[in-house]
Amino acid sequence: MEEIEIYSWATLDALKRAADLVETVGDLNESRQMSVFCVIEDDYLELCYSDTSSNYLRRFEDEEEFEEAIEERKEQLEAGVFDEDYEEEEESEEELDFEDESDEY
Repeated sequence: MEEIEIYSWATLDALKRAADLVETVGDLNESRQMSVFCVIEDDYLELCYSDTSSNYLRRFEDEEEFEEAIEERKEQLEAGVFDEDYEEEEESEEELDFEDESDEY
């Protein structure tokens, strides 16, 4: 498996339009992450959209590895792994205490 970080959802969308879609796992509104599994010619791909972390493209060596990744992603979604990551990030943001320094200027 190979993975590269993608900065733009537009890039992922362009790849998605060019591909044969196999399955979509997750929902950006509910789980804050969505994986689109697709095929372009002989390439088995996962396009991962995320609200809370890096977007990425994964390329799998063969169909077997691709199918295993789909099942793994479904299990992670059912276990709430994506939601937990988002909640941890929210908690860490809440812990930050910024004092109001507007009076000093």
